[in-house]
Amino acid sequence: MKIIKSIYLVALSAASLGVVSCGASGDDQGLEYAPQMYHSVAYEPLTQIQNEEAGSWLSNREDGKGEFYNSNIYNPHNMNMREPVPNTVPRNKYGALPYRLRVADLAAADSVQNPVELNDQVLAEGQELFMQYCLPCHGAGGQGDGKVGEVIGGVANLTGGAYINLTEGHIFHVITHGKGRMGAHASQISPERRWKIVHYVKQEIQKQ
Repeated sequence: MKIIKSIYLVALSAASLGVVSCGASGDDQGLEYAPQMYHSVAYEPLTQIQNEEAGSWLSNREDGKGEFYNSNIYNPHNMNMREPVPNTVPRNKYGALPYRLRVADLAAADSVQNPVELNDQVLAEGQELFMQYCLPCHGAGGQGDGKVGEVIGGVANLTGGAYINLTEGHIFHVITHGKGRMGAHASQISPERRWKIVHYVKQEIQKQ
């Protein structure tokens, strides 16, 4: 029993000492564990501070430099963002180039192929996106009978008429740039998600 009490007292003393040692006041603000996690370098892509003393009054960085110093010594000229290789164009993970067709290039969009491979997961994601972005105007079935569509009128019925024969590229172009009463959605929906919506429209909304 005495041994248990002794162990308890030792543990209590250690805990009390730990609590006291964590205290901070006045000029003594205690110690930080892994200070680089709390004071990580705030790299800016297009601007940089090359003065290693900038913010030294605030800094406790492990490299000894000022808090505000943010130049990347591993890139040429201490640049924070590397420039692309000359004469190259970035492609996405599907190998597709950036979509460059303008609003007036609707006819040319017919030849654009959907880079996203069709599968059940893509269709499910396309349905979720359609319900999020398209349902208010086009309705759940794509017949132009959504709550917003009923108010503004003139919303396309994607299940009938000439809309059935629209190409995937055409639909993508209209989602991107808008047409008629439909506004552009390029700023709200990423290209990959737009293509998934296109798959859902062609495979489910317009299924024969």
